Amino acid sequence: MGLFEIFILALGLSMDAFAVSVCKGLSVRSLKTKHCLTAGMYFGGFQAGMPLLGFLLGKQFEWLITSIDHWIAFVLLGLIGANMIRESFGKPDELDDSFSPKAMLPLAVATSIDALAVGVTFACLNVDIIPAISFIGATTFVLSAAGVKIGNVFGVKFKSKAEFAGGAVLILMGLKILLEHLGIITF
Repeated sequence: MGLFEIFILALGLSMDAFAVSVCKGLSVRSLKTKHCLTAGMYFGGFQAGMPLLGFLLGKQFEWLITSIDHWIAFVLLGLIGANMIRESFGKPDELDDSFSPKAMLPLAVATSIDALAVGVTFACLNVDIIPAISFIGATTFVLSAAGVKIGNVFGVKFKSKAEFAGGAVLILMGLKILLEHLGIITF
């Protein structure tokens, strides 16, 4: 998996965090830089940490799944993407304006669960994990920090579009991995 593919994957993974950040920004009456940085740190940190955890778990079972790794990647990314698309059509969540650990920790975990599954996929594909998680974490940090500002300025207008786009990207990445492995396409 090349740098461009990891960047596209990072964008897809960060869309949940971006969408929640937009909602957090909407809930803040007096936006401060610390709000943007807090969202970026929580979401970016967890989006980097979860794939690392998934990668470490996946490496433990690599010998069991090597022959079907492309199918695992396809199914996991497809399911995560389909769930994001489904959620994009749902009612927006109500979020409070707190950026305390009690408020941010559950949001960071909830938006990064899909990244855990991607980490397992990384183990199957023998992705160089440190650059991958660094890229995912940095991308999510930037988009989450920007999401708080965008939400504060524009509201929930972009939330469902971001989730839909992120889901579509993940599905397409899973399909690309499968088609490449089956020799149908080459990039």
